[in-house]
Amino acid sequence: MVDAHQTFVIVGGGLAGAKAAETLRSEGFTGRVILIGDERDHPYERPPLSKGYLLGKEERDSVFVHEPGWYAQADVELHLGQPVVAIDREARSVRLGDGTAVHYDKLLLATGAEPRRLDIPGTDLAGVHHLRRLAHADRLRQVLAALGRDNGHLVIAGGGWIGLEVAAAAREYGAEVTVVEREPTPLHGVLGPEFGQVFTDLHAERGVRFHFGASLTEIIGQDGMVLAVQTDDGEEHPAHDVLAAIGAAPRTALAEAAGLDLAEAAHGGGVLVDASLRTSDPDIYAAGDVAAQHHPLFGTGLRVEHWANALNGGPAAARAMLGQEVRHDRVPYFFSDQYDVGMEYSGWAPPGTYDQVVARGDVGKREFIAFWLSEGRVLAGMNVNVWEVTETVQQLIRAGARPDIERLADPSVPLESLLG
Repeated sequence: MVDAHQTFVIVGGGLAGAKAAETLRSEGFTGRVILIGDERDHPYERPPLSKGYLLGKEERDSVFVHEPGWYAQADVELHLGQPVVAIDREARSVRLGDGTAVHYDKLLLATGAEPRRLDIPGTDLAGVHHLRRLAHADRLRQVLAALGRDNGHLVIAGGGWIGLEVAAAAREYGAEVTVVEREPTPLHGVLGPEFGQVFTDLHAERGVRFHFGASLTEIIGQDGMVLAVQTDDGEEHPAHDVLAAIGAAPRTALAEAAGLDLAEAAHGGGVLVDASLRTSDPDIYAAGDVAAQHHPLFGTGLRVEHWANALNGGPAAARAMLGQEVRHDRVPYFFSDQYDVGMEYSGWAPPGTYDQVVARGDVGKREFIAFWLSEGRVLAGMNVNVWEVTETVQQLIRAGARPDIERLADPSVPLESLLG
């Protein structure tokens, strides 16, 4: 039972934190709910930052999880623009940047992740960008529009999802784009060589230049402005702006300083949680990008950074804080939109974990479903411009299905029939 006089504190003003606060109220919690975020903006969703909002197709207000007035109506106390600098587990309190101590009975860490930085000369130049926060997207929108007007060049370090989505946006604005990626294809760590090429072709057809097998070694500038970039194979590429899109690191400093158990870096780092998203301290939980847990479906530790994990993880943690029985073991899911291609990916199958790839549909037309298998078992599936199949794909993964390969590859065979 939860005492109505208890105080639940949520550290992190993103989707996971906002949905946790919403769930606490919808589940009937009548104690204090305090949400603390280090950004001045109200909690918002991140996908639009590299998709619709960045493209100028969505209004800024559309990114927010709730209307600003919702927090007062739900009696959720907001502390925005105020970082938490320490957790005192013995006193059960968090200390804010201004020295204020806030007591908690239960604490949720939804601190998210932060973009990895390029450790090379020139990163202090004005034209070097990251994309993680709404303020970053505000700035990058203006940059892409200016590059498009002036036929300017954007160099993107990293060919992951953020890098490719920004590349697509930049080309739609009319900017010249070069993507520098050390792997032989973009998205290599997720899709492997088999389907990374699909996205190489998609972008190359629209004028994006790729430079594979290389990394940036220097950003060359003059008078504080970017002029070019140098790569470790000796090549130089013209650039007016540079986007560092080399991944994100979980924001674990608070948890580490408080002595909470952390996941190994080899498994993506993060704050270790159990199936109910509880950390090594029974009064502290973690959700969203910062949380790492052993996933029973894949038999390994996972830390999932994507939107759906925050959307579902925040409410799961909230219910666990209320003492409900919780098992957070959803199939990882994310989506991407690039030009006229939309895709959804479910599961987990990085290179080295699968021994077979099966395509169902027309890969050349970019209308297909891809499956990654290990010893016949479906580990992951990606639908590209094929819709309303995600639930079935996830059922195949969750069931540990080992379908007949010919039937799996045949679009005329209903996916649902492979579940039996």
